Amino acid sequence: MKIGIVGLGQMGKPIALNLLRAHGNLIVVGRSEAIRAEFQQLGALAAADPIALGEADIIFTCLPDAKAIESLLFGEGLLDTLRPGRILVDLSTTGYAQTLTIAGRLADRGIQFLDAPVSGMASRAREGTLTVMCGGDRKTFEDVGDVFSSFSSRVLYMGKVGNGQLAKLINQLLFNVNAAALAEILPLSSKLGLDPDRIGEVINSGTGRSFASEFFIPRILSGDFSQGYPMSAAYKDLVSCAQIASELCVPLPVTAAATASYQMTLLRGHGAGDKGSMVKSFEELLGVEFRSPGFDSAAHSYNEIAKP
Repeated sequence: MKIGIVGLGQMGKPIALNLLRAHGNLIVVGRSEAIRAEFQQLGALAAADPIALGEADIIFTCLPDAKAIESLLFGEGLLDTLRPGRILVDLSTTGYAQTLTIAGRLADRGIQFLDAPVSGMASRAREGTLTVMCGGDRKTFEDVGDVFSSFSSRVLYMGKVGNGQLAKLINQLLFNVNAAALAEILPLSSKLGLDPDRIGEVINSGTGRSFASEFFIPRILSGDFSQGYPMSAAYKDLVSCAQIASELCVPLPVTAAATASYQMTLLRGHGAGDKGSMVKSFEELLGVEFRSPGFDSAAHSYNEIAKP
């Protein structure tokens, strides 16, 4: 069985490495010549042209959004190289409506499709311990099951096609709301004159902690906003949620407030940073910084100093 993957970015590259270790016979497609060379040296067939994926029995896509997937399949000609019965698994986080459209177009050509977004960030992708939320035909899901285990420790079948994306959206919304709450409250503690390091300890050892606080607070304290998914790309989850909520007439006041924090941060030019960057908007508003002593905001560097 030949396996292919396209998209060798922050998540795609470690997933591809785990697939290569587990299965060996791997085709990778990516834009970076250096990364392709790395995979070539490890024994994979590496190409810049996605047409190379036509030889694969199972193709994984790990791309930024639905537009990139549609371009790959319908614009760059990959679909024309795929024979009926091939399986395409989308690991990306894409919109629910777009996922249904892609699945329908593939079904018309006899291509089996699973939407299988992942959760766990790059560190768990490297460890091979991601969570997969999969929607689609049950038999197709079972056929791919062993391959999922190459890069994930938990694979959940969510039901019909599109349900994988909906499950990921629910998870992301809760994460997004947590991140927005941190961005709003942490600068308040600085405005009140509280020590940022001590507040970080209080939160992450108390009832206010969450995965978002454990991940972002140490990084905010050290001025590091480069470790998570860029806000400009993550914003699509909130757009998708707003569309679904509008169609169903479902009020989501807390999510709407979090969305406003995201929008404010993007408008203030912090979209290249991770979700911790939202704190910058509230810091600017309050005229404070939530940083450890020794952080040089002018140089954007952090110098560790001895603490009593």
